[in-house]
Amino acid sequence: MIPSVSVIMPVYNVEAFVSKAIQSVLAQSYTDFELIIVNDCATDNSLAKCQNFSDSRIRIVTHTANKGLAAARNTGIRHAIGRYVAFIDSDDLWHPDKLMLHVEHLKNSPKVGISFSRSSFIDYHGNPINFFQMPQLTNINPGHLLCRNPVGNGSAPVIRRETLNEIRFQALNHTESYSCYFDENFRQSEDIECWFRILATTQWKMEGIPEPLTYYRLNHGGLSSNLTKQLASWEQMITKARRFAPKILKIHENAARAYQLRYLARQAIRLGDGKMAKNLVNQALITSPTILITETSRTLTTLFAAYLQWLLPSSIYKICETAGQYYIGYRQKMRIKRDGVKPSVLSSNLK
Repeated sequence: MIPSVSVIMPVYNVEAFVSKAIQSVLAQSYTDFELIIVNDCATDNSLAKCQNFSDSRIRIVTHTANKGLAAARNTGIRHAIGRYVAFIDSDDLWHPDKLMLHVEHLKNSPKVGISFSRSSFIDYHGNPINFFQMPQLTNINPGHLLCRNPVGNGSAPVIRRETLNEIRFQALNHTESYSCYFDENFRQSEDIECWFRILATTQWKMEGIPEPLTYYRLNHGGLSSNLTKQLASWEQMITKARRFAPKILKIHENAARAYQLRYLARQAIRLGDGKMAKNLVNQALITSPTILITETSRTLTTLFAAYLQWLLPSSIYKICETAGQYYIGYRQKMRIKRDGVKPSVLSSNLK
């Protein structure tokens, strides 16, 4: 029997998290799915952790070399047989009703090609921190996507197979038939490049649902130098986008760059690099001062946090940060409740 949903999980050196990620998929209230695990040549015990599961809905596909996230997702899509394709990164988790609500959304919205959910942040150990990704959920055009990427992370979207088929292309560096959906030239920014290509070149719409159904893990570690690589990868995406959506780029590129710099400033804050955060948010404001008008609250919050982290001793800044996160998290939770989300979704036990 052909499953309705193909869930694709790339796996690479995530032995500490992958079992929980798999369990969160197998615990879905919507059971008509297959789980395709793509082992991207992991060098730790990730594969063994995956092989511990005996559920018949699981298939494991193994790369002969590490190819990166885009290639792993492409491999999963090529093996997928479901009408809908869902992605989950192997260090994240899902709410038990995620697939049920997305399938319902897509069935009721025939013009929507990409359905995504709000996300709730969890810490390294998987504990909820009552802080959410709160993107715009409707009326998403290519310019908005380019500036703000409402999908937010790789574990949030569920996509129609027909939508992916419309952006499929053949890789030129393979002599055999090798269908691609994500561009394997990207090791970062591959997701937004794919979403933007869908909105800019097809008639499919993107919409979100208000429930925070994805639990997005904030991992320990990371280097500020990686933020420079992220920016370079984003610029590579912009360079490619100019070729197939020049009119959209002409209007939105400067603002999109400012939003990206502001996003990277927040990442620098999370990494504890106040100096880099300050430089990035300053660069964002120089690039497009209008972000102070279009998103005043978030821009000012980022600006103040960057300067406080740069100027204050870390112990004092931590107190300010905790208080600020509590306040923002409380307001976000109240907004989610006003959107009609059931309290049980917000209080889901991840243990």
